[in-house]
Amino acid sequence: MKKAPLYSRSRQRPGIPVASAQAAPARSPSIAAPSPEPVATQSQQAMPVAAPRRARWRAFAGRHRAWLAAFGAAGLVLLGAAGGRALIAPTAILTQKDIDAAVRQSLEKEPLPSAYARAYATVRPSVVRVVGLDEENEEPPKPGDDPKAHTRSTGTGVVIVDNGTILTNLHVVVGSKRIKVTFMDGHESDATMVGAQPENDLAVLRARSIPDDLQAATMRGTGDLIPGDEVIAVGFPFGIGPSTSAGVISGLKRSFRAPEGERLTNLIQFDAAANPGNSGGPLVTMDGSVVGIVTAILNPGDQGTFIGIGFAVPIENAASAAGMPPF
Repeated sequence: MKKAPLYSRSRQRPGIPVASAQAAPARSPSIAAPSPEPVATQSQQAMPVAAPRRARWRAFAGRHRAWLAAFGAAGLVLLGAAGGRALIAPTAILTQKDIDAAVRQSLEKEPLPSAYARAYATVRPSVVRVVGLDEENEEPPKPGDDPKAHTRSTGTGVVIVDNGTILTNLHVVVGSKRIKVTFMDGHESDATMVGAQPENDLAVLRARSIPDDLQAATMRGTGDLIPGDEVIAVGFPFGIGPSTSAGVISGLKRSFRAPEGERLTNLIQFDAAANPGNSGGPLVTMDGSVVGIVTAILNPGDQGTFIGIGFAVPIENAASAAGMPPF
């Protein structure tokens, strides 16, 4: 009776049969086992594919070298711009609140001059002190002297032409044997009266010598003036000055009778302080323009000092007295 073959439970190595419990018969030495075919490695298998691919890229790069260089440069530029924007902090947007705070801070450190101060600074180079003397050799009173010495002889003038032409009040210089004017820089000169308009109490003077940098005042018409407009009066009250006082236009087309009996009409009424010595000085708006020549103050008493009502001749009349064209 035949026995069933027995098989080992051990794992078989691939390609090698496992013998049964008995030893495998020896192979004949005359028959050689076929040698296995060489197996290519992974790198050796990829070489035939990668080599042609690199060759194709080299050929492509050679044909399109200029284009590739341009694209590369453009890419670098874009990268640089993006990096620069990333490094630059975004500019903060200013709000109205920020602007207001900055303005307040600036004004606290350096306050702006008032409108009155700016108007005065504009007209000051054209304002002169005028003194009428009764004697040829008489010297004009000095500032700080007895105020009564200035009530008749001292007045004010304003340069309207830079050749030394000056407007003032007729009552300041009428009857004087000698007229002396003092300019802003201290230059003194004798002057002569070259024109007069008694109905408006105006006189036109011409200085014999003038400073090199003499400035004429800017004049403007009174057609757009209204009560309430701010003005300053500049002059030498009681010989002190130049002094400035501020007020408003109180009325227009007023009339006033001077102590000498002459009636003045078409006057500007104002409330900026004016006293003896202000006569002939300019009435000035906030833009520094002369709109009138201060000519009188109203005081029912005998003191002859300011109580709140002053009068000025409109510059249109004053200009006509100097032979200038109307505004």
